[in-house]
Amino acid sequence: MEALITLLPGDGIGPEVTSSAHRALKTVADVYGHDFRFEVRLIGGAAIDETQNPLPPDTVASCMESAAVFLGAVGGPKWSDPHAMVRPEQGLLELRAELGVYANIRPVKVMDELIGASPLRAEYIEGVDLIVVRELTGGIYFGKKTRDESLASDLCVYHTHEIERIVRVAARLAEGRRNKLCSVDKANVLETSRLWRDVTNQTLAREFPELDTETLLVDAAAMHLLSRPRDFDVIVTENMFGDILTDEASMLAGSMGMLPSASLGDSTRGLYEPIHGSAPDIAGLDVANPCAAIASAALLLRHSLGLAEEADAVEAAIAAAIGAGVRTADIARDGETPVSTTEMTDRILSALG
Repeated sequence: MEALITLLPGDGIGPEVTSSAHRALKTVADVYGHDFRFEVRLIGGAAIDETQNPLPPDTVASCMESAAVFLGAVGGPKWSDPHAMVRPEQGLLELRAELGVYANIRPVKVMDELIGASPLRAEYIEGVDLIVVRELTGGIYFGKKTRDESLASDLCVYHTHEIERIVRVAARLAEGRRNKLCSVDKANVLETSRLWRDVTNQTLAREFPELDTETLLVDAAAMHLLSRPRDFDVIVTENMFGDILTDEASMLAGSMGMLPSASLGDSTRGLYEPIHGSAPDIAGLDVANPCAAIASAALLLRHSLGLAEEADAVEAAIAAAIGAGVRTADIARDGETPVSTTEMTDRILSALG
């Protein structure tokens, strides 16, 4: 198979984990006889420093010509001035809009070997295997923003078609898993959530009547994610709630460094990134966990390139390294010697190749 993949290393630890994902994809190409070509482009703070634009036109052009896009991370204290007119995160939001990716898929699966890395007791998290489906291009992140010296506002807007399409994505995923879907909103307070609930219930009743469905308020969902995480299969929710809940859910798996994500739209071209962010405090130290980035590369293979066997092999290689006791600092327990980003990547790729 031939495919062009755009790499956006970004900021902080982004370049380090993007290198790991790049190496994994090149190894897959070598082992399975594919021809993957790569273009590296700027985004976020790195792009601001170079071009004063968090999403330069040549980055957009490369992404639109590619079969898939891989992103490391954006942001950091260097660009965090609240009064700045241009911010790294604007580049990511604009990229999502340009690509038309509206469904962010975030799988959370607890490996038996990493149960001790989670702050939760083993009896709560054994067997956890869930997916959070986060709406990605609507809500408060994209609404009109105003600010003066004494007042600020962020408008939260959702349209019926935005809710219907994300609910369909989540419902189809649930049909291929345990047939359970939980919708999360804040319908007791927010008008957008009341629309979300009405449209979700109508869509599920009309198109997916066989699904086992549940509705939770977001505050209750946050509690239940910790008190009964095994009960969840697929969770669907709006943009900001999904952002917050998936960071919480990362603690089930032991570290944000273990969780990948795929952002998908109506085409096969997707945007793939680890959920952990730029982690500027450890940037350049070769200690970041590359597992989420490499697992995101597996999602890229599966969803954008249609290479399920290769994706399974990458995920199995991660599991093999973890099973062999290889740990970066974020998932190492007392008495375990952590390895570097490079060493963890080497061990994963040795299992893959």
